[in-house]
Amino acid sequence: MKTNTLPRHIVLALSGAALLAGCAGPVQTVIPKDVPEIRPGMLAGYLPRTTLPDSLALLPPPPAAGSSAHAADDDAYRATVALRNSARWAQAAIDANLKFPKAAETFSCALDAPISAEATPNLTTLLRRTLVDAGLSTYGAKDHYKRLRPFVSNKAPTCSPEEEAMLSKDGSYPSGHAALGWAWGLVLAEMAPERTNALLQRGHAFGQSRVICGVHWQSDVTQGRVMGAAAVARLHADPVFRAQFDEAAKELAAVRAKGLKPAGNCTAEAAALKP
Repeated sequence: MKTNTLPRHIVLALSGAALLAGCAGPVQTVIPKDVPEIRPGMLAGYLPRTTLPDSLALLPPPPAAGSSAHAADDDAYRATVALRNSARWAQAAIDANLKFPKAAETFSCALDAPISAEATPNLTTLLRRTLVDAGLSTYGAKDHYKRLRPFVSNKAPTCSPEEEAMLSKDGSYPSGHAALGWAWGLVLAEMAPERTNALLQRGHAFGQSRVICGVHWQSDVTQGRVMGAAAVARLHADPVFRAQFDEAAKELAAVRAKGLKPAGNCTAEAAALKP
């Protein structure tokens, strides 16, 4: 009986290819050492802008004038007036600062660990790059609706007067600060699950700082958190983000092993943010 057999040279070639495939390990993702800046001090995000979640597609329009939702925004704004010049107002001014290295300390107390370019370089880069991804995800709706900010509508002061000229030209809905603050809280809670409650509370408070500061309506902040969560979901499909997340987690473990603590005044922060 004739049997169907492959020629010996083909069998040997296939066997060699299988052996090589078995020896090959997983492809290692290279984390870039030099990330370009999209403007001075601001690193490019992980994602091309065309792949970011689209706030215009995902969010409803901002509350219409005369609606109950708009009235709720007005009520939330009026409730913040009593906080002007308080410790919470001062904390809102601190939260407005997105410039590194200072911005790296924002979640240090909630994380119960220092975050700095020296102690945690990968974690610092992770925060800098996700800031841009989450923030830019809000601009489809921002640019489309061009909602006026509360301090413009009410001719009232804010906690960051040096930014008012720029903010008055930038759409209010949704809040980019709320998006990136919620994104940071989610990413850090995944990295340090034992600190989940503290980190998400801090992420929530970071967004509320924009309402207290008078630069965003409550609905801006609420929908900003939606975009922050959407950006984080999309980032998990990016291999460079995942690789840098893993390296940042190792840094955090090393910092904890050394017993290092945040440099800031965590007692004062907790008192200012107390509900």
